[in-house]
Amino acid sequence: MKAKEKSKGFATLVTITGCFGLKRDAYYKFKNRDDTRLEREQQIIKIVRQRRKSLPREGVRKLKKSLYNEFTKANLKVGRDTLFNVLRKHQMLTLRKKYRMRTTNSHHRFYKYSNIIKDIEINRPNQVWASDITYIRTVKGFCYLALITDMYSRKIVGYDLSDSLELNGCVRALNKAIYQAKNISGLIHHSDRGIQYCSNVYTQILKRKKINISMTEENHCYENAMAERVNGILKDEFYLDQTFANVAHAKRATKNAINLYNEIRLHLSLDYKTPNMVYLKTA
Repeated sequence: MKAKEKSKGFATLVTITGCFGLKRDAYYKFKNRDDTRLEREQQIIKIVRQRRKSLPREGVRKLKKSLYNEFTKANLKVGRDTLFNVLRKHQMLTLRKKYRMRTTNSHHRFYKYSNIIKDIEINRPNQVWASDITYIRTVKGFCYLALITDMYSRKIVGYDLSDSLELNGCVRALNKAIYQAKNISGLIHHSDRGIQYCSNVYTQILKRKKINISMTEENHCYENAMAERVNGILKDEFYLDQTFANVAHAKRATKNAINLYNEIRLHLSLDYKTPNMVYLKTA
């Protein structure tokens, strides 16, 4: 009687499987498959989290490529759909943000140059550099990141972070880019029509180095799309969209982000190579 009372309200495994016309072995096979799947998911998550310690917002396609060796070592066959579903299940998909702040003042007295890169084919490093400025937040206000990107390799070849939109930051970024370049023969410098890039000080540096000058004309965000894209990557994937305690903190984070961008991040447009690999191989 006691045994019956203990089991009252509970069905045995045989009873449950019998209701569905199944054998008990079918349940154990299903359970084993489910346990194996969960174990496999945990392995995938562990490997992805390790990668994201350095690239916290790397997307699914790049993760699949960059983690191929790690998945192979763990005896895991992971396709894009599988990886996407696992990351979505564990809420690890990356989201993109939109940023809107004007850093370009094109209403000034300085000469504005034409866009001379519209129809050219870019086939080597140091052929075209794209320059732009983006903002970085700090507790006390904004600071401004001047970037110069090689359009062939996507490498950031010069940068400077300062707490002012004045000319000096752009000049320092340009001088860094020129200093590290081995050969700038025939180089074109492309930018928007901001006062910093049109100023006499900036254009005189370009002319002394015999660097050709190109600027956006009408739809500047489209005519300087690569520079805009690099800005977005640094913020979306390397947490430069956060608010930093001070300029010194922002500078450390920016330096780390640019190093990771140049040396670790794979680019789809570069056939899953890093900017450094492409720049150094062909420069």
